[in-house]
Amino acid sequence: MNRRLVIVLVGLVLVVGVAGFLLIRPAPGPPKPVSRVEPARRVKAPAPTPAPAPAPEPSKRSARRGPAPKADPGPAAAPAPAEPSPDLATLHIDSDVPGAQVFIDREFIGAAPVTAANVKPGVHRLNVSAPGYEGVADTIEVVPGSRDLVVKLRELRLDAKIEAVHKHRMGSCKGWLVATPRGLKYETPDKDDGFSVGLLDVETFQVDYLQKNLRVQPRKGRRYDFTDPDGNADRLFVFHREVEKARERLKNGL
Repeated sequence: MNRRLVIVLVGLVLVVGVAGFLLIRPAPGPPKPVSRVEPARRVKAPAPTPAPAPAPEPSKRSARRGPAPKADPGPAAAPAPAEPSPDLATLHIDSDVPGAQVFIDREFIGAAPVTAANVKPGVHRLNVSAPGYEGVADTIEVVPGSRDLVVKLRELRLDAKIEAVHKHRMGSCKGWLVATPRGLKYETPDKDDGFSVGLLDVETFQVDYLQKNLRVQPRKGRRYDFTDPDGNADRLFVFHREVEKARERLKNGL
């Protein structure tokens, strides 16, 4: 065969092969609709938020103990009492009758027991009284420093003494009438005329102010009539009042 014939045969084979491929391939479907999509706008991304700094790690010592508690200031402290002056006195006054009223130089201090601070040294007048009891009036000598005083209102207090003349049926004698809690007595140089008797052993104890006479008669004893040497009935009256007050307290059991 010549060269031209070969070329023709090769060409026919190629044509037949292409035609067969086209027949075998499936037909393409309808074209898909193309949607018009606008390009997305570029949005500027926000700046990233910085992460918080990590808290410092507590030390092992503080972790064990925990936070230190706040100090409780507590109640306000009361001001310290002023120190007593070394040149003044402090008197602690009590009584056998609780609540007795205490006065120093006619100034009310308080109810017993009570403390009188900053008392000037020297002579002062102390008065203590309570309802139903005979008041106590005393003169006290105060020196610098602290001193305790106990005033007894239940105790019988009696210390009376006057000069007196005992009138006899014939004549008279002079002496002293003395009254204490231990009793009433007449002291005289005339030993046969004196006497001593308990306060409750006196049967008659009367004063006649106009006659300026004080009559005393011990139980189971003779009668005595006393007068004042100067004719002063006031002294007889005061003496009788003090002794009679003590006698009444004894009768009432103090």
